[in-house]
Amino acid sequence: MLNFAINESSTILDALVRINTNKKNFLIVVNDLNCVVGIVTDGDIRRLLLKGFNLSDKLFFNKEFKYLNKTDGFDRICNLFNNDKTNFLPVCDDTMALVNLITKKQFHILLLHNIEWNLEYDFLSLDENTVDYDVQSKPWGFYKSTILSQHFQSKIITVFPGEELSLQEHKEREEHWIIIGGKGKVILGGSSFDVFPGKYIFIPKEVKHKIINIGPENLVFSEIQLGKYFGEDDIIRHSDKYNRNNS
Repeated sequence: MLNFAINESSTILDALVRINTNKKNFLIVVNDLNCVVGIVTDGDIRRLLLKGFNLSDKLFFNKEFKYLNKTDGFDRICNLFNNDKTNFLPVCDDTMALVNLITKKQFHILLLHNIEWNLEYDFLSLDENTVDYDVQSKPWGFYKSTILSQHFQSKIITVFPGEELSLQEHKEREEHWIIIGGKGKVILGGSSFDVFPGKYIFIPKEVKHKIINIGPENLVFSEIQLGKYFGEDDIIRHSDKYNRNNS
């Protein structure tokens, strides 16, 4: 946690250098005994500079802050992070010594990956990119992955009116679809059927399938992939409206 803590006697420049290193936009301020005495964010530092402070001036910091005791339970951290303004929390022992820290995103990752709750966990080891994906444009619409872990991936998929996914299958994963909005037609193996909001579809491995938007509105569905590999190269296309090759 060296890059996330700074001594209370440090300068504004010291804080800027440390924040530039940790890439998290905040610091925990400690005294010589490693006890937490405050917090500071990059926004706090910008406000100091706008007020005319110099980089060589002693750092001013917020002495009123929220924190976790290492014995606190799950309910308390939920309640603290439910505040929109709380994006990180130092974890302290009974003497206010800094023993850990956790960000809101790390907390979400911990829960979504079903990792056992423990305030002694090395939260900095969590890959925050597993819940931070861009929207991917496709000729039929777009999708956004919401989480990717070792054993599953979830997506929200939108198919524009009149468009359709390719007829495809997967060797390494099964899929579970739940229709959220719109109206579609699913081809699954040798059968086809209409789908609507609330409809659930199970797609086993190595079964050909596709979905077509047959309504006037966007067709939106949630897709959960279960398996051990979720790469786009596990898409085996048998036919495609847009003349794409596999993956």
